[in-house]
Amino acid sequence: MFGIGMTEMILIVAIALIVLGPKKLPELAKSLGRGFAEFKRATNELKTTFEMEMKADELKAAKDKTAQMVAREHGLEPVPNSGEDADADDLQEAVAASEAPAVAETADADTETVEVTTEKQESQVDG
Repeated sequence: MFGIGMTEMILIVAIALIVLGPKKLPELAKSLGRGFAEFKRATNELKTTFEMEMKADELKAAKDKTAQMVAREHGLEPVPNSGEDADADDLQEAVAASEAPAVAETADADTETVEVTTEKQESQVDG
């Protein structure tokens, strides 16, 4: 602890006992213990807060990157990188709007296929 050996610790405690006296030394030890515990608690809280902020930044960057990839994939305008502007609901609406014509075209193609298949079946029954 702090590079101090056992003999140095005993010497420090003996000098503190002589200077402060047996009544004040336990109170000082308690105060020091509480101070170190509070310092450790504050340090851990700061470390946790810092780690949470770093993870939040990483998640935001991943979200922005994903939004850009989806926008490129669907031929949409690039989504702004700011967290408030790049809302997931806006992105979903844009994707849905771009997919709507494709879904309608697919439905029309399916209808034509059904009509052609029905005509073939009718001609086979007649023939």
